[in-house]
Amino acid sequence: MSIRNSYTHTKYASYVGYVTQAIINNFSPLLFVYFSSNYSLPLSQISVIVALNFAVQITMDLIGAALIDRIGYRPCVVFAHLMSGFGLVMLGVLPNTLPNPYVGIIIATVCSAIGGGLLEVIISPIIEACPFKNKRAAMSLLHSFYCWGHVFVVLGSTAFFVLVGIDSWIWLALAWAAVPLLNALYFALVPIQSLSGEAPDGQPKHAGGFLKTRIFWLFMLLMLCAGASELAMSQWASAFAEKGLGVSKTVGDLAGPCMFAILMGIARVLYAKISERLGATRYMCLCCGLCVVGYLLAALSPYPALGLVGCGLCGYAVGAMWPGTYSMAAQKCCGGTALFALLALAGDMGCSLGPSVIGVVADMNGGRLQLGMLVSTVFPIILALGVLALERGRISGVHKSSNK
Repeated sequence: MSIRNSYTHTKYASYVGYVTQAIINNFSPLLFVYFSSNYSLPLSQISVIVALNFAVQITMDLIGAALIDRIGYRPCVVFAHLMSGFGLVMLGVLPNTLPNPYVGIIIATVCSAIGGGLLEVIISPIIEACPFKNKRAAMSLLHSFYCWGHVFVVLGSTAFFVLVGIDSWIWLALAWAAVPLLNALYFALVPIQSLSGEAPDGQPKHAGGFLKTRIFWLFMLLMLCAGASELAMSQWASAFAEKGLGVSKTVGDLAGPCMFAILMGIARVLYAKISERLGATRYMCLCCGLCVVGYLLAALSPYPALGLVGCGLCGYAVGAMWPGTYSMAAQKCCGGTALFALLALAGDMGCSLGPSVIGVVADMNGGRLQLGMLVSTVFPIILALGVLALERGRISGVHKSSNK
């Protein structure tokens, strides 16, 4: 079938959309040490880059749903890809053309984050609206492509740094920009349906209906902790392996963020089957415990190899946190687009908070990233306590959905 008539092409374009998100969120962190040494940026300023990226994405979460419903899926998803691509182009151009390189990095980060935030809001509804028989499998595979995109970014960037040299990173930024720019053209051609946006009878459709319930606010806290647990390690894995563990950049990138992403992708692919056998609550708590162990290994181990094992353990552990919280919210809360848009907002807030905590704590203690890792154990601990509170029925307030 032609591109204009086949929803298989819509699925492929959506997968590349998640790869684009992975590029936006994970390419810059591979250059944190380079930026710090070549542009004389302290870790606190590097933390601002991470925080600003997700702060802009949070803003797009807030306004994205209204924009998408009003403007339409296709114009929004094409615009999101164009902004993502232009942001990567500016990342390669502005730092070495503006008098202050840091300002150039900030401008590029804001531009690409606008695209990334819109992509997060719109890609899942596009897949949900497609006439697929097994939408749960399609959605699970969609979210795993963020992880595979992360691996793709790390492996491709590492190979480039080894073969060409990190000083030529500008050309790599321009090469990564081709992915969203070409996918914008792809999305301009594929068929796209939209969701009706109607919530089941008796369920709050708009945000105001959720704001009055305690269980919703608990889920917001859980999503914040899920995002913080994931990104605190993900965003700092490369710099942590290089500076904190004393390994080379090549080894650090491959054994740090690359291993993290591979194990997170495997965890997301396996989550549905494993959680059905063990029970969602038990599995989520096991993952939270494993995440704490991973952070403790990274923070306290005197051996670099064990520190890298800790990074990998975190990667597998956090894989189930985001989709697992989504699944529990779908079972225990009633709602439609508004609910999941707000959950995405909380998750992005955590994505901003987690890496920022590590950077600030490290900067206050002589650049020791291990101390930041140690403080980050609070996020999976709170997540586990919240899951247990939900299981024991201590928090309620919204009727259960009839669709399980």
